[in-house]
Amino acid sequence: MVNHAPYGSWASPITLDVLVEDAVGLSFPLTSGDSLYWTEGRASEGGRQVVVCRPPGAAPVDVFGPEFNARSAVHEYGGRSYCVIGETVVFSNFSDQRLYRVSPGTPPEPITPAPRTARAVRFVAPLPTADGRHVIAVRERHAEDGLAEHVRNDVVVLALDGSATERVIASGHDFYGRLSLSPDGRRLAYVTWDHPDMPWDQSVLWEAELDERLDVSALRRVAGAPGESIIQPAYSPAGVLHFISDCTGYWNLYAERDGVPVPLAPMARDLGQPDWVVGNSAYTFLGDGTVIAGFPDGELGGLGALDDTARAFVAEISLPGQFANLEPLGDASGVVALCSAPDRPSAVVCWRPGSKRLEVVRESRTRVVDSGYLSVPELITFPTEGDLEAHAWYYPPRNADFEAPPGERPPLLVRSHGGPTSAASRALNYAIQFWTSRGVAVVDVDYGGSTGYGRAYRERMKGNWGIVDVDDCVNAALALVERGLADGERLLIHGGSAGGFTTLCALVFREVFAAGASSYGIGDVSALARDTHKFEAHYLDSLIGPWPEAEARYAERSPLLHLDAMRTPTILFQGLEDKVVPPSQAETLVAALAHHHVPHAYVAFAGEQHGFRRAETIKRVAEAELYFYSRVLGFEPADVLEPVEIADADRLGRS
Repeated sequence: MVNHAPYGSWASPITLDVLVEDAVGLSFPLTSGDSLYWTEGRASEGGRQVVVCRPPGAAPVDVFGPEFNARSAVHEYGGRSYCVIGETVVFSNFSDQRLYRVSPGTPPEPITPAPRTARAVRFVAPLPTADGRHVIAVRERHAEDGLAEHVRNDVVVLALDGSATERVIASGHDFYGRLSLSPDGRRLAYVTWDHPDMPWDQSVLWEAELDERLDVSALRRVAGAPGESIIQPAYSPAGVLHFISDCTGYWNLYAERDGVPVPLAPMARDLGQPDWVVGNSAYTFLGDGTVIAGFPDGELGGLGALDDTARAFVAEISLPGQFANLEPLGDASGVVALCSAPDRPSAVVCWRPGSKRLEVVRESRTRVVDSGYLSVPELITFPTEGDLEAHAWYYPPRNADFEAPPGERPPLLVRSHGGPTSAASRALNYAIQFWTSRGVAVVDVDYGGSTGYGRAYRERMKGNWGIVDVDDCVNAALALVERGLADGERLLIHGGSAGGFTTLCALVFREVFAAGASSYGIGDVSALARDTHKFEAHYLDSLIGPWPEAEARYAERSPLLHLDAMRTPTILFQGLEDKVVPPSQAETLVAALAHHHVPHAYVAFAGEQHGFRRAETIKRVAEAELYFYSRVLGFEPADVLEPVEIADADRLGRS
């Protein structure tokens, strides 16, 4: 029997425990022989990253014990933290950032020396050499003063047995991205970029010839024109260098033949994603050289093989989701990848030519909620400022046990993703289904500046952060109100990091939303410009303007400096060990909200950094946010919630 109850008050099987129980974040699958490897981020273990191995015919096992955490801090966001040589795993340990090696039956041993200060020397994306006795990795060194301008990045060779210190084979650029070795081990391809560019603005592809000692004997610039972003170089089994470039306006695949980049499968869609982390791979090769890629296809995603004409990818598997982190199986007879879709948990999967099925190796969770409680996203396109269109994923309320009273429209929660050069994902996300199964619609906005729609769409953000993103979040909400899919008096917005900045701007500079939630959001962008890590030290130059020349513009965009105009109830969440957006920003914001008697709540978490990883934190954020919205909008949740203290709650006008 279907019950009738107001939106927001539906009882949901997606409880706070379901958000985190048995849930892991899967990333970077690799193979060695017939064994499969991947990393798991476990919220139940404080967000610890574990390298897992599935030997042939056996159950998966952790490569190391609970005292280790395979997570790199290069660029602060890290990337692929490990590689495999035979049965030996080399990984970056988070607490000290040293590289360790571990073989079956033995404890991990460091192969890099302890730095003078903790985490001062960091490594990411280690790559085995052809001789099996060395690894090549991107290295990042921090000075004792901790200043971003004194951080140095390069590429180094290390002995697997730890018998020699790192030897530099590439230096002189501010940043180094994904590395790739040719099958014979004699050529190394890598991407560089320099301040003030980010890797999606402009980057250069290089190829170094290596001698027997793994020294560089020759170096050439392969590609990289002004205004061109190059990502993800890789060699085919025949030694042909491939890479992704957006020289046509979209990230498409190229192969270098006789010194000339040749386009493969040109399309007006992006293949790949921005290099926030090091080591992504949107494509790989079978043993016969066939290119296999996870490619976009409208609302669907596909795993495709490049056809004989090299003009298109032929879909081998289609689904409403995406494939990422592709790598060849050990015998190159197929591929291993991450697969995500809106109706199933993300998974490590294997695929072999001729099969229309995926072998699921490991799912991100073992428990799956019945489909009657899962909202399926719809891609919407809506008008926005400048006679342009923007995009978003709309999730209607859905719960097999409930309907709303006739004529009632649901509250709408607008999600503003981070980055801001990132994108909304269609992957099954219980953090979204938590809301839709309770009767709150959600719209996940790919505002101008988001990835996946080409360079022109990405560059709408140039100089316009805090404007374009806010416009698009507002217009997404208003478009759904106009379509009768949301209650215009019950619009909510939330986001984290850069999405928290967009949220705060929307709450301060617009009068559209009834309430909002910011997680580790930026309140004062000038403070971020003055004090941030090296990777993003000049990011704001393109998003807002060069600092300090554009100081007035920074002041205009900083919501913290305009709270006298803010009257919208707000809840803030902050990790107390956040080095990207320090707690001082949230604390200053709380003081200003209190001064202006704006209803607000502040929930801080000891031990959390930029991005919440602990199970108890994830649960508390969802619980507190639901409680806060219920007080603002006046609905009665079906859940028994631990209250959050709301300052100036009497101004909510509700008991």
